[in-house]
Amino acid sequence: MSSQILSPRHQDADGNDMPDAVLATVRNHVGHLTLNRAMGLNALTLDMVRALQEQLDAWAVDDEVYAVVLRSNSEKAFCAGGDIRSLYDSHKNGQTVHLDFFFEEYALDLTIHRYRKPVMALMNGYVLGGGMGLAQGADLRVVTERSRLGMPEVGIGYFPDVGGSYFLPRIPGEVGIYLGVTGVQIGAADALYCGLADWHLNSTLLPQLDKDLDHLTWNGNALHDLQSLLAKHGVQQLPNAPLQTLRPVIDHFFALPDVKSIVEQLRAVSIANSHEWALITADLMDTRSPLAMSVTLEMLRRGRHLPLEACFELELHLDRQWFERGDLIEGVRALLIDKDRNPQWSPPTLRALSPEYVASFFIGHEV
Repeated sequence: MSSQILSPRHQDADGNDMPDAVLATVRNHVGHLTLNRAMGLNALTLDMVRALQEQLDAWAVDDEVYAVVLRSNSEKAFCAGGDIRSLYDSHKNGQTVHLDFFFEEYALDLTIHRYRKPVMALMNGYVLGGGMGLAQGADLRVVTERSRLGMPEVGIGYFPDVGGSYFLPRIPGEVGIYLGVTGVQIGAADALYCGLADWHLNSTLLPQLDKDLDHLTWNGNALHDLQSLLAKHGVQQLPNAPLQTLRPVIDHFFALPDVKSIVEQLRAVSIANSHEWALITADLMDTRSPLAMSVTLEMLRRGRHLPLEACFELELHLDRQWFERGDLIEGVRALLIDKDRNPQWSPPTLRALSPEYVASFFIGHEV
């Protein structure tokens, strides 16, 4: 089959045609979905979400497609998240794109989690926010030495969504809580250790993987056939995962009752040789939105006990309030619009944030 153009043609400010942001090809019974917006690190727009959903729906009922591969055209990024600037503009202009985006993005992520055919995600480069939402539902999540995974939302005054309330708290111990509340990024070894990836493959082997997919002999079990192919090129564990070493310390601090206690204890308590890491972590958290971190902590602890669909519902419940009550608009202003990198969080400190205000975001979604 030849390539299919999925997303509608669009133009830049000068009226010039721009490349299509999502491409689709079927080769040897494999549907390849390629994110093709390299200049924007493949950040997802509403049009891209809709194009991906439409193609996945079509392939789900196409007997000639045995499996799907999600990939990027860029070595820098699989997908660096959602196109936050477009959501900011939608809210400021009184439009509804930002509301439609989250609803449809979560539906797309759920489609991948529940897809009836095997999905392989080639997570080369940055896999952040919305990129994690696409990849975490895949059956085969492949990282490379270039991979940088993370849910960095608290840095712009938001919370880790796209199913983060489901997959983060299911990482062993409190490591997922740490990743969500701090927004730190991790590499391939940690991704495998955390269960956020299944295979490691050197990025230089990706072209060979492509060739092998084109010549793969199918034996009736597509998932098994793909696993056997990955086993020829990759490994499922890597040595020296930093989070494995830090796990006891993370489990201690990030099980504390609230974010204020976590930051205070990181500064005050020394455990083994981790004090430098603890101070760096506390300093990082001081730059994050107090409200976003605190709502994230509560959301992840609730999500630990919820099924997948309920986690997406919880995230939507928070989304409906967040543009008016949360810190996202200020975070985007400071980091992307004015670029002063000096967000004025509300409230400005953890000490000024009441537990009652945090709890108010969850009213109507009691568990």
